[in-house]
Amino acid sequence: MIPGRGVAGLALESVVIRYGTRPVVDAVSLRVAPGEVVAVLGPSGCGKSTLLRGIAGLEELAAGRVTWDGADLAGVPVHRRGFGLMFQDGQLFPHLDVGANVAYGLKMAGWPRAERAQCAERWLETVGLAGFAGRDVATLSGGEAQRVALARALAPQPRLLLLDEPLSALDSELRSELGTAVREALAVRQTTALWVTHDPAEAAAADRTLRLPPPRP
Repeated sequence: MIPGRGVAGLALESVVIRYGTRPVVDAVSLRVAPGEVVAVLGPSGCGKSTLLRGIAGLEELAAGRVTWDGADLAGVPVHRRGFGLMFQDGQLFPHLDVGANVAYGLKMAGWPRAERAQCAERWLETVGLAGFAGRDVATLSGGEAQRVALARALAPQPRLLLLDEPLSALDSELRSELGTAVREALAVRQTTALWVTHDPAEAAAADRTLRLPPPRP
């Protein structure tokens, strides 16, 4: 069977992404079943973040393909893929308070204001920030800002969630605590996810691990 055809969930077939002539992602193949959480593990510079960006449609593939439920996503714009992506730096909107940041994707999807606010509160509680909805994002610590970004990525319940080292700004104790909470939330909602990390202990919380090799010299 050709990878991706007739297969539910995400499938990558020999995906290559190049910067100039150098392959940053080199012939990666992977299947992720619905509801499965796969950790993408590897050292800095091995192409983990670039792979996520390619799946999201933010990087052009030099070769290979990405499919969802067997449908090729070539040419499908980022906003029509139904994927959520959390970057390492969070990228919160400075003009919106915490609650509005978390509810942003829900607003774009046309949710009523009251329902958006309720959903945002639930996700803030999930990531340990209950009562933070009215806070200015400029007052948040680095770890708090990253948790807000994580809640914002989870709130729209995307069919695929792409997490780019979502816990990297947190200390080890909080990283372990929040990692468990997020994993439980993904399991309850059967959210399919790719979780990029360089931490083997963090990767151990996933259903399985895709290991990328070190970058070429």
